[in-house]
Amino acid sequence: MTASLLRTTVWAALYLLATIAGRLTIMEGSSLSLVWPAAGVSIVWFATQRKARIRWLDPVALALITVAVNVATGAPLVLALWFVVANLVQAAVFMRTFERLCPHLWGAGGDELLARSADLWRLLVATCAGAAAGALVGPVAVWLTTGQYRWSDGAVWLLRNVVSILLISAVGFRLGYHHSTGWPLKRARPGRLFEYAALVVCSLTAYGAGFGVSHLPLAFPLLTVTVWAALRLHTTFVVLHDLSLGAIAVLFTLHGNGPFAAVPSHPVRALLAQGFVGLIAVVGLSIALGRDERTELMDRLAAATREAEAQARLVTTIVNSMSEGVSVVRPDLTWAMRNPAAVSLLGGVTSADGTVARPDYYGITLPDGSPLPPQEMAHTQALAGEEVRGQEVLVRNAGIPEGRILSISATPLPDEAGAVIVFHDVTADRRHRDELSSFAGVVAHDLLNPLTTIDGWAENLADTLETMPKDDPAVRDAGDSLARITRASSRMRHLINDLLAYTTARNAAIAPVDVALRDLVDEVTNARTDLAAAAGTPTPEFTLGHLDDVRADPVLLRQLLDNLIGNAVKYTAPGTIPRITISSTVDEDALVRVELTDNGIGIPPGHHDAIFTNFHRAHRSSGYAGTGLGLAICKRIVERHGGSISVTDNPAGGSRFTFTLPPAESKLAPAPAAV
Repeated sequence: MTASLLRTTVWAALYLLATIAGRLTIMEGSSLSLVWPAAGVSIVWFATQRKARIRWLDPVALALITVAVNVATGAPLVLALWFVVANLVQAAVFMRTFERLCPHLWGAGGDELLARSADLWRLLVATCAGAAAGALVGPVAVWLTTGQYRWSDGAVWLLRNVVSILLISAVGFRLGYHHSTGWPLKRARPGRLFEYAALVVCSLTAYGAGFGVSHLPLAFPLLTVTVWAALRLHTTFVVLHDLSLGAIAVLFTLHGNGPFAAVPSHPVRALLAQGFVGLIAVVGLSIALGRDERTELMDRLAAATREAEAQARLVTTIVNSMSEGVSVVRPDLTWAMRNPAAVSLLGGVTSADGTVARPDYYGITLPDGSPLPPQEMAHTQALAGEEVRGQEVLVRNAGIPEGRILSISATPLPDEAGAVIVFHDVTADRRHRDELSSFAGVVAHDLLNPLTTIDGWAENLADTLETMPKDDPAVRDAGDSLARITRASSRMRHLINDLLAYTTARNAAIAPVDVALRDLVDEVTNARTDLAAAAGTPTPEFTLGHLDDVRADPVLLRQLLDNLIGNAVKYTAPGTIPRITISSTVDEDALVRVELTDNGIGIPPGHHDAIFTNFHRAHRSSGYAGTGLGLAICKRIVERHGGSISVTDNPAGGSRFTFTLPPAESKLAPAPAAV
């Protein structure tokens, strides 16, 4: 509160001095002043005290000072009171307009500096609005008090207040901003200090000559010093320079000197003098603020350029350090860029003319060694607008005599600017896959072959036991033992097959393609129907809803469907016909959500998540055979395709399995109808 009272006291003193100075310029035969600096001081006063704790004190102080000074200088009390109303209305309209147009500026509630040309024009609009509101009250009050009204009095009131508010508020708002945020004091160069001094000397000399010598009409050429200051020097100095020169012009005119003093009409003389002051204010501010904006834009451009260059260097460093090859091909088949890995992966082979050569120039073939047609190269398809993903080729040339398998992806650039090609060396992955396949073959031969031998001898023993007496206890015991051997061999065979399938699902490289899900489901369900008929078990009933095409590895997807459908058929109560419904939808993540619902025995409570773990069997004691790996294989297959799998209870009895897969990238043609 003490600080607010102190500010009110300081501003009241400034307003008092400004009011006295204005009353000293009363035009002869009129109650109006030639200049009214109090108008600008009141604006800055109220802007500074926007958040004062005792806000009513400021208008009261303004009213008392206005009445006291006007009455003391010969104005009637009634007219002085009208001047109070005019000044308060003028300040209120200005502040409301200024806050609406420039809420971001200091003085209007914001925290930014008056530093843009657009802000100057908004300030001028608020100034004109406030001065016009005051002009509707002041001259009318003079008319009501004196009985005389001249349009020139209203024009003088309007123009003098516009000039006063524009100049003083611009100075006050800029100085107030610097006071609240810190003064931007920098060590000036000697040359710049000399320029400031030279401008001051030239300005005083020019105005002394232009207004001190009455017969020299040099008012408007004096704008040159204003333009000089606006183009070269600090904007705050420019505003102070304009204010000082305006005061000099008005003082000379009041004392009968200068080009405007020769005008016999007092109102016209006042209008010319105020118009000149307003002109130098607008010209100086608009040029200075425009220069500041240009400087700011140039600084931003330079900063953006430096940032873009740094970003380009960073991207170049990252691309050049990548082990994957990255290149950009223009529509005319020239290389726009290639990182070192792109050249290295092609064995260091480059074309002499800087264009993309034919496949045989680089030693590129299909993985089986057959020629790759030029139109099937990844960049050719991308330039034609097609996106290529995971095209595998074999590269064998002088730089890579042993050969290298590359996975190539290509994407068209926007606006037909070319294509981006990414090379990835998958030689090690393919070697790992081949080793895995070899391992699978070894497992199938070395582990399953002994089981085949056991099954064969067990079958021979079973045939022998058939020829022996059935009532012999030894024969019965031998038959029971042989049955146990056969069951153990069968369990071992299933376990080996499931372990092999799980290893393949976990480690084998997947080769996703667009798959017609309905066709694949039809194949699996038909096979299950045939199997049930051959085994003499109840034939499953399948209901197929809408099935969207997906992008997946066909072999792994078949295994996934076969496992889920097989479980649905197997885990059905004795004597019950398995009824299975399969359908799909596209969820909010653009994934294909497949649902498989059965009428089986369901999942015991607490096992819905555990059944997807290795070797977990939810119905271990219910007489259903299994290794506990089937659903773990399903989960691994789905996750490797970027999806998820879960199970819930079917309200009608049984289970509902749900899994997601990526959608097909293109619309597949329908399968041909069976003949």
